[in-house]
Amino acid sequence: MLHGVDVSAYQPDYDTDGSDFVFVKATEGRTYVNPRLKSQVKRARDAECVVGFYHFLWPGNTKEQAEYFLDKTPEKGGDLLAVDWEQTGEGTHASSADKDRFIREVKRLRPHHRVLLYCNRTFWLNHDTSSYAGDGLWIADYGKAAAPRIEADWRIHQYTDDPLDKNVADFASRKAMRDWATA
Repeated sequence: MLHGVDVSAYQPDYDTDGSDFVFVKATEGRTYVNPRLKSQVKRARDAECVVGFYHFLWPGNTKEQAEYFLDKTPEKGGDLLAVDWEQTGEGTHASSADKDRFIREVKRLRPHHRVLLYCNRTFWLNHDTSSYAGDGLWIADYGKAAAPRIEADWRIHQYTDDPLDKNVADFASRKAMRDWATA
């Protein structure tokens, strides 16, 4: 298993020691760009971590959100892309169909990048209607690392948010993860 973190603007300085991969929040909806995106990506690349980017999905306008995400996200071979599907600060959430459309649009626009679905266990079990996770499921279920309480196959497991979001990925090495990301 590989170890990694995911960060947003709330973690301006994060430690890469012991991390094999880092996911950085890039965008949200159609108006927000992480103001620390460039510095957070530089920190991950300087540590030779596999880099991923995620977009926090809002209801509706999925094509426009996908275009916005990719317009604001650096394009480099071997980087991963993900959609963060969960409840918004306003208490709403994108539908399962919105999530599916967003993933398919990102895959269409960047066909040489793997696209993952990030969601928590509750969304996977109670809101998902298609079981579509693009190229892989990144599941949040706090507890023992590499033991999410779901029946589905997963690629990444976020197992805690203390002191920041920590994850494990089901790959033997950074090279294996990078090779998978570019396939």
